[in-house]
Formats: sequence, structure tokens, C-alpha cells
Amino acid sequence: NGTGIGVGQPYTVYGDIPAAQYVATGSYTDTIRVTVSGTNIHPSATTSFTVTTTILKDCIVSATNLAFGNYTGAVNNTTSTVTVTCTNSTAYTVGLSAGLASGATVTTRKMQSGSNLLPYALYSDSGMSTNWGNTAATNWVSRTGTGVAQPLPVYGRIVAGLYPNPGSYTDTITATVTY
Repeated sequence: NGTGIGVGQPYTVYGDIPAAQYVATGSYTDTIRVTVSGTNIHPSATTSFTVTTTILKDCIVSATNLAFGNYTGAVNNTTSTVTVTCTNSTAYTVGLSAGLASGATVTTRKMQSGSNLLPYALYSDSGMSTNWGNTAATNWVSRTGTGVAQPLPVYGRIVAGLYPNPGSYTDTITATVTY
């Protein structure tokens, strides 16, 4: 509300786009029509202004730890989750690194305890037949963003019959999302 004083009176309009909206990429436009109502002499005046934004492709990623627990020489399976949230309709891939141990590859990962090594494997399927690596179109996981978090299970296995030196074994895997 206001009263005319014979000169232009600015009114500020504040725009807000709430966070965490993963809509499809592209340009978005809207037109806002402003109407000022007056007296019978000048009943109303109108104008319009355009509101625009461009949505770019974007993804965020997080992961839970993969904990095998105690290894006793029997097969030891466990899982963790890589969670990816990408803008709606954004195609992406997730690759998992070889880890930090010297000589490790995505097909021969190794946990370390000092200079001791314990081999293990990471898979993208529950049957543990598809190695999860970091090579395009070979062993990475591909999806399309939906605008909401997409959990991707990681299946880990230590095979039976290994008897490494006792100790606490660790490795660090980097999940890389390409979009």
C-alpha cells in the first residue's frame, strides 16, 4: 500500500529459489505482471518484468565406510553406499579408485597394516561378479539424475583362505562422479 506523491516510488521485489531443487537443466523464464490500483480518475496502471535463471548440470556425492570387521580366513562380505544427487536428467558415472596401497589396481585392491597387505574386491552387483572400477564404459556405474539422492550399493569381499599377519588393515577409496 502507498499514497502517490507525484514522483516515482520504488518498491523492491525480492526473489528466492529454495536450495536443493534438482530440476532438469536448461533456461527458465517467467513474466510477472504488476498492477497498481488507483482512484476512479486513474483506475490502474500495469507493467511487467521478466524473471530468468539457467540451471546447470550439478552433482553431489557422499559415501559410507565399508567395514569388513574381523577376518578369520573365511569369505567375508560387506556393503557400503555411495549416494549421488544430480540435477534431473543429468547423465553421470561413478568410478571407484584402486585405493592407496602400492601396486593396487581396481581389480587387485589391497588394504594395508604397516607393510602387510590384504587383498579385497569391490563390486557393483550383489552377485559380486561385476568389478567396480574407474574405467569408462568398462567397470564404472552409469545412471541418470532424478533430482533426489540415488543410493548405489558397493559390495565388498575378502576371499577365503588368506592368512595375513594380524593387525588393523585399512584403505581409502575415492568415488569420482563424472557428469
